[in-house]
Amino acid sequence: MKEVENAYKNSRKVRSLNLCNGFCYRPVVPHYDIAVKIKNLSKTLDDIAREKDRFSFSLTSGTRELKPPMTTSVIDVSKVRGRDEEKKTIIDLLLGSSSQEKMSLPIISILGTGGVGKTTLARLVFNEVKVDAHFDKRIWVCFSDPVDEIRVAKAILESFRDVVSAVAAFDTLLRHIEKSVKGKKFLLVLDDVWSGNPTKWEELVSTLKFGSPESRILVTTRKEDVAKMMRTTSMILLAKLPDNDCWSLFSQIAFSGRTTEECQKLTDIGRMIADKCNGLPLAAKTSGSLLSLKTTMEQWKTVLDSEIWKVEDVEKGLLPPLVISYFDLPSIVRRCFSYCAIFPKGYEINKDHLIKLWMAQGYLKVEGREDMELIGEECFVNLATRSFFQDFERSEYDGSIISCKMHDIVHDFAQFLAQPMCNETKLRSLSIVHKSNSSTIFPGIRDSVADIALPSLFDRLTCLRTLCLRCHERHFCLSIARLPRNIKKLKHLRYLNLSNNDAIYELPEALCDLCNLQTLDVSNCGNLHALPQGIAKLINLRHLINEGTPLLYLPKGLERLTCLRTLSEFTVSDIENVSKAGSLQCLQNLNHLQGSLVLTALGNVTDVGEAKSAKLESKKHLVCLRLEFIKLGRVELVDKDNEVLEALQPSPDLEKLTICDYKSKIISPSWLMSLTELRMLNLQRCGKCEQLPSLGRLPSLESLVVEALSSVRRVGNEFLGIESDDISLSSSSVVFPKLKFLEFRDMDEWEEWDYVISGQKDIKIMPRLHRLKLDGCHKLKALPDHLLLTTKMNELTMNWCSVLKERYGRTGDWRYKVSHIPNIRD
Repeated sequence: MKEVENAYKNSRKVRSLNLCNGFCYRPVVPHYDIAVKIKNLSKTLDDIAREKDRFSFSLTSGTRELKPPMTTSVIDVSKVRGRDEEKKTIIDLLLGSSSQEKMSLPIISILGTGGVGKTTLARLVFNEVKVDAHFDKRIWVCFSDPVDEIRVAKAILESFRDVVSAVAAFDTLLRHIEKSVKGKKFLLVLDDVWSGNPTKWEELVSTLKFGSPESRILVTTRKEDVAKMMRTTSMILLAKLPDNDCWSLFSQIAFSGRTTEECQKLTDIGRMIADKCNGLPLAAKTSGSLLSLKTTMEQWKTVLDSEIWKVEDVEKGLLPPLVISYFDLPSIVRRCFSYCAIFPKGYEINKDHLIKLWMAQGYLKVEGREDMELIGEECFVNLATRSFFQDFERSEYDGSIISCKMHDIVHDFAQFLAQPMCNETKLRSLSIVHKSNSSTIFPGIRDSVADIALPSLFDRLTCLRTLCLRCHERHFCLSIARLPRNIKKLKHLRYLNLSNNDAIYELPEALCDLCNLQTLDVSNCGNLHALPQGIAKLINLRHLINEGTPLLYLPKGLERLTCLRTLSEFTVSDIENVSKAGSLQCLQNLNHLQGSLVLTALGNVTDVGEAKSAKLESKKHLVCLRLEFIKLGRVELVDKDNEVLEALQPSPDLEKLTICDYKSKIISPSWLMSLTELRMLNLQRCGKCEQLPSLGRLPSLESLVVEALSSVRRVGNEFLGIESDDISLSSSSVVFPKLKFLEFRDMDEWEEWDYVISGQKDIKIMPRLHRLKLDGCHKLKALPDHLLLTTKMNELTMNWCSVLKERYGRTGDWRYKVSHIPNIRD
């Protein structure tokens, strides 16, 4: 511990501490030649800023233009240009036989300069359908610099076993890998290899040779000596893009959304800028993304004539576009980008998590605005639109971005920009990198975070703004059982992450002295059953993230946290904890809540008035609501589910609603038809419900899932929301006008599904239905003929539906009724 104390002797200004097992920041490697060039470049840019009139640059203030670009859509350039020949060659090497198969494991290396598209080509091949079908297992490992052989070996082993490995010794890992690969045909991709230990590489390859002779290793690297060290059997030299392909990539991005006339006007100057990209795809994407935001010829000329192009390049033409785009950002966005250097190379960055970290650092404060989350969203969109982020994972629900990655060159640039924050006395980010026998930062730390004396660290790191004690590997976790009381000394702490920690079972009351705390993440803490009673003192708390944590109640005083934007779950207390627990009335004034909210244990509600006082209809920023009517503890209550549901009327702006474990016979709240923006509705485990609610007139409903309503025997006109002689219907009414996906699951007693429509009325039912899924509907006898004839259904699934399979299956008498559906899964 003394060595730790000495290491921290001069680091009282640390603002960010991460003790996450398995989550280590890549050290900034001192490439002195690059550093000197960028330093000179920075001096040149300072001169340009001072002489802005001469060079046509404009200065930016802290609040300049902090708004999303002209369009909030991020261009996704999915088509890879100019690499067809290389792609075919690599696929042939992966799938074909090799004369060396019996002697060695074939290793194919893609060699090329940074930004030329090595990773993109490798991923294109990796995702090819016939490559996927050929190999038993495909593994992708992103290298770090310096190389961590243990992390690579663990990643390979975990890919085969699909579980996190607790093994930490390299030799032991190799023995486990040998058993896992034996006889299996695998493809191993090692992306962005910079260096390596030849001896350990030989040991790893020797172990992998126990796999099938048809196995392959695919490597991407910038260094020829690395490819030779890895005993490459086939080398693919990736050249720069031909001029036409580089122009095609640049113009697709730069001209997106423009008229033909505008494109023609800008084509000549655009070609001159594209030529400066020197055939590098990343440079073309970065330049094109920047210019897609520039509307005038003068702005394009400013980029073309920029002095930055004249600076000797660092990455053979790649750096200038990055720097031009970076200095075009508002200063607030530049700070946000530099902060991204804390993430390891290749790390999947969660967007919401990133915004909360920016907020904790104080980057998102803009005079006259309080919506820091929205400001953070605007900063993220700014960076994504300019190609500083890539490889986006999107929500299936609404297509919004969930996570992203940074290209390794962009990541290197961010790390260089962040280096001034990483000196000895003004550290802004600090990581403790756990290894099996040492720490790369503090040699006195051995084996586990549990050996670190947290109280001593908290005494010294009083300037911390972010503290992450998240456990990333649930099965092998350096868990912290309890937080020390002197955590209250971290007066500047804004962000505290304790998620995925099954060892922690209580939080100290001293936590409530952190009056500046904005985010508290205790999600997926399996043994945490209560929060500190004084939580109401956290008056600046904006995000309380507690999904997946079995809290028995939320403490009294929650209503004082009026800054709350996120409250993942609210649990209604049972009678044993009622004296310590806040009721649903606590939600009354929390009108800034946004995103998703789960109300659970609603079966414990004794006073319907409390449910009504929650005033959910005032929570206009809530998008998703889940109502769980389970009962916790020793509760003997008269069933009031129907009254409670009626009292919990949400805002008409709600987009997704889930009702589960509801115990009344009918689901019929009067407000249901007022949800005009509702796109998704799930009804789950409502075992006593005998009739489906009338849903056909919900104008925006796109997805409906009905699960385990085991008392329903018949579905008819009531489900559509019409009667056969309904005089309110026009002759051309549409029922379920936007429904695309319909699923019934585990409907044990369901036998009939039909409806009767008056012959005088031309009623369209589910005209946009694309997918119908039936799973576990054993007694259902038939599908509605009208539905089969009038919808444009593309997919029909019938699992565990014995009667339907007999009639509509491949040899069934009614197969002709569904034969027009392209995809039938039975």
